[in-house]
Amino acid sequence: MLTPLEHSLKQLPELGEQAMGHGSLYIETRICADLDTLWTHTQHPSQHQRWDLRFTEIDYLPRAEGEPQHFRYATRVLPFLTIAGTGISAGEKERPDGTRTSALRFASPHPLSLLAEGSGYWRYVPDGGGVRFLTGYDYRPRWGAFGALADRALFRPLMGWATAWSFDRLRLWLERGITPERALRNWLAELSARATLLALACTGLATESVLNHLGPLAAPMAYLYPLLLVVTACLAIFKSPLPCTPAARRCLRTPPIRARAPRLLRTLETPR
Repeated sequence: MLTPLEHSLKQLPELGEQAMGHGSLYIETRICADLDTLWTHTQHPSQHQRWDLRFTEIDYLPRAEGEPQHFRYATRVLPFLTIAGTGISAGEKERPDGTRTSALRFASPHPLSLLAEGSGYWRYVPDGGGVRFLTGYDYRPRWGAFGALADRALFRPLMGWATAWSFDRLRLWLERGITPERALRNWLAELSARATLLALACTGLATESVLNHLGPLAAPMAYLYPLLLVVTACLAIFKSPLPCTPAARRCLRTPPIRARAPRLLRTLETPR
């Protein structure tokens, strides 16, 4: 006997299951939290839009019981520019193996959106005292050859970074109680500190005026000073982020095995 959701999904066009392609994005993190808590914070729009850097607003549209969920999303790219789109999603909350899956398709008709349409999934895999939370998604860029080049060179790496950064932001929220808003402030403060150190180091390397104030120590410091500045610059760039600061580098960016989109995804139509 099919559930109402499964029955309604079977009425949608079958788009076929396929392995995630070479250019597809994959992000994974491990969160020490209850599965139900993680599900709530990722499936409810009011919670999701707080931690996910890729979205400014997410609004669910009215639906009949058992139907897939249609939604609208918006991303504020600049203070005067918001890119909007639509999507359709469905989730499997109870699976025989104890995991959960959520799949979606999305599209943006906005002419300034490089992302034309795409699809993806979230998987929730219980793992000891926590949950492996992972996503895989891909999309089709617009603007022809220029769009494809811009996507490979800039947009796709940026989307991967934003997803990983957001996943770690979610982890800090559920594990350490650091709200998404506070996590953003922590990140901006640390970024400012790193930028200041890097600027001071580069300025120091470009001038020798500091040595003139060291008196008799100027000669020996002439050799140590550049080394200290290089060390300072390296620390500003490469030092691990503070534990209270979200960081994309903490997430796995390559699937341990070849990732495949869930079967649930092929039941969803492309939003128009």
